[in-house]
Amino acid sequence: MISLKNKNVLITGGSRGIGKACVKIFLDSSANVAFTFRSAQQEADKILTEYDGTNLLKHYQVDLSNKDQISKAVGLILNDFKTIDILVNNAGIWKEAAIDKMTLDEWNEMMNVNLTSIYLLSHLIVPVMKQNNFGRIINIASTAGQRGEADHSHYAASKGAVISLTKSLASELGGKNITVNCVAPGWVITDMTTDSLADANIQKKVVQDIPLKKIAQPEEIAGPVLFLASNLASHITGEILNVNGGSVLCG
Repeated sequence: MISLKNKNVLITGGSRGIGKACVKIFLDSSANVAFTFRSAQQEADKILTEYDGTNLLKHYQVDLSNKDQISKAVGLILNDFKTIDILVNNAGIWKEAAIDKMTLDEWNEMMNVNLTSIYLLSHLIVPVMKQNNFGRIINIASTAGQRGEADHSHYAASKGAVISLTKSLASELGGKNITVNCVAPGWVITDMTTDSLADANIQKKVVQDIPLKKIAQPEEIAGPVLFLASNLASHITGEILNVNGGSVLCG
């Protein structure tokens, strides 16, 4: 079992889906966990009430499209946890918009939440990691960032940029014992995909296109995230770990 005892982890978007699965698996690995949520107050509170362990667990309501809220939240987290050893940039949005229908507001919203928030959090937290000469940053991208996605070009562009950012920061920060890696899921059963997968024909086609013939559960993404945060991955940086049942066979 991987142990992250005495490590402090910040997970964005931790109240539902992949983020919630990450919160639980990091707690199971004895880490102290801070997680953000935007609007799912009830779900976030439930995680706190259900957890009966001894590790520190706190949540923070943050709109990740707002730089002032991000800055304030990081300040509160550092006050509560003193340091951040592991940053999991998980929070994101996925919305449909054909290029000739997409508004600039829709484009900017996607970039602010999916990409700029990762820049801001890294900008604020990397100095702490440098000071400690230790850090692990895991960004959640997508298969869409590697192969594109029709009618979701703003989403694919944001995730492609996350992949490039990951590789750049890995090179920049490696000398400070800070690794930066990326997990790229394909389809995952979460609130984000519920409406699309409710269509039986769409779900059938999705499954047919996946070599393993199944759609991932959030826990199947959280496991690889934990691996990249652990000492087992101490010599891995700049890696794009595809966790998509083989639907995109590239790194």
